[in-house]
Amino acid sequence: MLAAAKYIGAGIACSGLIGAGVGIGLIFSSLIGATARNPQVTGQVFTYAILGFALAAINIAES
Repeated sequence: MLAAAKYIGAGIACSGLIGAGVGIGLIFSSLIGATARNPQVTGQVFTYAILGFALAAINIAES
């Protein structure tokens, strides 16, 4: 019984990572969309995407 409660608690504690995962997916889907619309700004948009990924990863590390 105690082991089951530990697993349930660990699952609930990790549920906050769902939002960060969705955020990272949105960042890179927007990168693909922006690159498809205007290939000339790929470098600048990629820089912003990596910055957004880093900020989302910080959120994951703090969880």
